[in-house]
Amino acid sequence: MSVLVHLCTPADWRMALSAGALPPAGAPFVHLSSPDQVSLPARRLFPGRRDLVLLVVDPARLTDPVVEEPGVPGDPAGMRFPHLYGPLPTAAVVAVVPYRPPVPPVLPAPGDALGRALAHQLSLRTRRAPEVRDVPGGVAVLDGRFPHSRDDNRLLLDGPVDAGTVARAAAGVVDGQDLPATLRWAGAGAVAAELAAAGWEADELLVMARPPHPPLPGAERAEVVAQSEVHALWEAGWRSGLAGLPDLDEVVRQLVGREHRNDAVVAVSDVAAREDGRVVAAGQLRVDGATAVVESVMTEPAARGRGHADAVLARLVELAADAGCDLLVLEADARDWPRHWYARRGFRTVGSTWEVLRAQSGGATQDSSR
Repeated sequence: MSVLVHLCTPADWRMALSAGALPPAGAPFVHLSSPDQVSLPARRLFPGRRDLVLLVVDPARLTDPVVEEPGVPGDPAGMRFPHLYGPLPTAAVVAVVPYRPPVPPVLPAPGDALGRALAHQLSLRTRRAPEVRDVPGGVAVLDGRFPHSRDDNRLLLDGPVDAGTVARAAAGVVDGQDLPATLRWAGAGAVAAELAAAGWEADELLVMARPPHPPLPGAERAEVVAQSEVHALWEAGWRSGLAGLPDLDEVVRQLVGREHRNDAVVAVSDVAAREDGRVVAAGQLRVDGATAVVESVMTEPAARGRGHADAVLARLVELAADAGCDLLVLEADARDWPRHWYARRGFRTVGSTWEVLRAQSGGATQDSSR
């Protein structure tokens, strides 16, 4: 069996990330399932729930014994479940997948870097969203507190669906507003091209990955800081990139205000490099089991060319290794220079997603990049 699964609440998983393991609860073991068994404990323990997560476990990473044992009265005759007699290490969890029956979950294999990256992309956004709706080909995530954040108000489509379906879904979730959409299936580029020909904005994002080993040089020049210490750098970047918006102050306020929610569902570390005591470069690491995600590496324009971003990235790689992660992923604009910068530091392209938005639509004004 390539993977096992464990069903739990996002809150229980977040506590496990802080502790480094998910302990047994109410029994001397952690109840695991094969993928085709998990609907049984789901219906028994969480009837009707669609806000849960499936932890995708690599059995090869478990050190405590796993024993095949009967379930409870009412389970099919002869069925046995894998019971882990010890805590479940977070580093054995290769992906965290939304559990939204009757939609079948997609469970990436331990060695599937693209699948694990896409699982995190979907799972992070559904876990932190106050509202998740089913749409053809995927889900819409919505957060009315941050209407200017495209990252928090968008479609996540695993398709394959056609361009017309994307357009109808984008216009059909929120009255008077077209949502942006992330197209996440192989071959989505053709649908993105069709939408671009119809006047939509369409951007390819490369999914890039590397292991945390070997380390990168210069980590000692960067430090983990409280997130508030990098707010000024973020604000300056957003004000520069969004200059001219009539409601710029409110947009920036929302984009800073949304950031605390990530640490409520994954383990977040903000890293900074300084000149004369002042933060001039920063980046963020999000750890979700054995998968770590690099976000928001940036340097103040006046401080570029002095190795600050290298130091920040090296520290992020070091933190991922310390957390027991075996995979580090990020997204990079296919048309912009950072993809080459990351490639020189060991990241390889493992796939693509496409971001599409009807041109000149109202509503959200900022995507997830800084």
